[in-house]
Amino acid sequence: MTPSAAQLGMGQVYHRRLRPRAHAFAYPSYFLWLPMRSLRREAVAALNRNGFGWLSFHDADHGDGGSDALAWLDTLLASEGIDDADGEVWLQTYPRVLGHAFKPVSFWFCERADSSLAAVVVEVNNTFGERHCYLLCGADLSWGSEQTAAKVFHVSPFCRVEGRYRFRFLHGNRHVISCVDHDDDTGPLLLTSLSGRLQPLTSRSARAAFFAMPALTLMIVARIHWQALKLAVKRLPFFSKPQPPERFVTR
Repeated sequence: MTPSAAQLGMGQVYHRRLRPRAHAFAYPSYFLWLPMRSLRREAVAALNRNGFGWLSFHDADHGDGGSDALAWLDTLLASEGIDDADGEVWLQTYPRVLGHAFKPVSFWFCERADSSLAAVVVEVNNTFGERHCYLLCGADLSWGSEQTAAKVFHVSPFCRVEGRYRFRFLHGNRHVISCVDHDDDTGPLLLTSLSGRLQPLTSRSARAAFFAMPALTLMIVARIHWQALKLAVKRLPFFSKPQPPERFVTR
């Protein structure tokens, strides 16, 4: 993927539970698609970085909560022995909307100089204010390939912290699809995706996205609780939250 300007993805979030009760939903959504190394060299006014606007991006919403999210990412990669992610770093994440942020998941796509993928960092936040990262890397990592990681972080009270995640990322023809499926010991349990069509992030496109969904991040939280209520009505088993994992990164 060649370096480009900051983008806005307009699409949807999809979630389907297969058992013990079938349950599915899809909501319109949008997200930022940010070339983080390029943004270090040249700012984008429409991004309102670390400021206030219709949509904005704050470094402190990621990683260790510091003032430079890209520096945190580079430190993480170096600590894990990944020294060839010297190309662009694309971040797929929800923006702040009128200063409010909640980001269930963000994806850091770390490229080599030849634009191949050196690593992907999947950054997960739960509604308890906790954060955990899954690091995907290796010779078989590429766009479209399936990657796996053991599930170690609590997200939903209707899923045990067990089994594994299956990740797959697709990018082409200005479309992005990030898929995260959860398998337990029985087999596939949850199928989820965040997808959208990319367009340049400008003041005009940011305003249009805001007025199309003016309370996006608040609605994300509201919908999480609304869907949880529906699952409770369906009498799905409820599991208490365990302690978070000791390590911040699962490889």
